[in-house]
Amino acid sequence: MKIVDFIPTEQLKPFIRTYRIIESQEELVNRVLPGTSLTIAFRCQGNVNYIKENNQDNLPVSTISGIRKSARLINYSKNTTTVVVHFKEVGTKAFFKEPLHELFEESVSLDNFFPKQKIAIIEELLAEAKTNNQRIAVIEQFLLPRLHDYKPDELISTAIAIIQAKKGIIKIKELADMLYISQDAFEKRFRKTIGSSPKQFCYVVRIKSIIDQKQNNQNLIELAFDAGYFDQSHFNKDFKLFTGQTPSEFFKFPSFW
Repeated sequence: MKIVDFIPTEQLKPFIRTYRIIESQEELVNRVLPGTSLTIAFRCQGNVNYIKENNQDNLPVSTISGIRKSARLINYSKNTTTVVVHFKEVGTKAFFKEPLHELFEESVSLDNFFPKQKIAIIEELLAEAKTNNQRIAVIEQFLLPRLHDYKPDELISTAIAIIQAKKGIIKIKELADMLYISQDAFEKRFRKTIGSSPKQFCYVVRIKSIIDQKQNNQNLIELAFDAGYFDQSHFNKDFKLFTGQTPSEFFKFPSFW
């Protein structure tokens, strides 16, 4: 598998973190861990399936996926090329006015949000593109006209920065108090902007932080303790939900993106 990341143009940088192009010359299965923002995947060629309980579900050619709390196994057929748009946490709302929290744990066809004719044109152009730069250009030509007059919510941006700085270890009431807003109003505003509840978002950040630090050879039990886990069975349960594997299984062959 070959993975290459591309940086968006200046106009789209405030909203999109990166474009990731995944090319698979041979059939393989990859483990995708939960992230902190929504994504759109455009399949340019080949076939991509989700593996779920020994069954495979075909993914639409153009798929939008919400924030998840659990890992997914993805099967790439031989000679598959996919472009994944990784939005910034507060960036997706610049293109979608729909309630993003309805996409939590979901992956649906992009034509649920845009006219099928326009999606069909994009898919055809991507299938005809010969280079990665051409593929990125096609996607940006699709996204730019849909960029409406939007200013990121500064309060939610601040909340995201605090959660990430604290590695997901913060109570939602405490966070709302820091931002001088009621907890109920904060949670509604957060879900609308980010696509998950603050608690769900903190969970993803916390487990991701543990995994990232463990990759630097830190002690897993100490990391779990520092992250607020005082019961190893509770930690193991959360870890397996997040990765689909036990800690020992996951770190023995940590193949994921």
